[in-house]
Amino acid sequence: MTHLSAAALVAALPGMLVQFVLCLVLLAIGVVGYTLVTPFRERELIREGNAAAATSLSGAVVALAIPLAALLATTSVMLELLAWGVVAILLQLLTVAVATHLMRDMRRMIEAGEVAAALPVVAAQLAIALLNAAAMVPV
Repeated sequence: MTHLSAAALVAALPGMLVQFVLCLVLLAIGVVGYTLVTPFRERELIREGNAAAATSLSGAVVALAIPLAALLATTSVMLELLAWGVVAILLQLLTVAVATHLMRDMRRMIEAGEVAAALPVVAAQLAIALLNAAAMVPV
């Protein structure tokens, strides 16, 4: 096991911070994309205390972060991080679009605060996020 010297830490810190900020930007873009793909207005519903909308959005944030975290752990190449991060976001948005389309009455149920309607979509997002993250880890 090698020990990280203070000089090595200081030298590596700027690169790590840039990668971290890039992933935060990708996460923010993913969350905005999520709110554009869903058939309901999460921010308004959450302000009104709608637990179903909060559950759905919370699941999306975690699901978007999982593959980004896997990328942070496995690559230090900025272009790879950006390219695979975009792929991860697109897969997550596709998952949400398909899941909400398959649940015929999703909009009404979420707007009515039915948390049970949000849980299958969150589960689908998390499942795809975990598979996505595993697929991105080099062998």
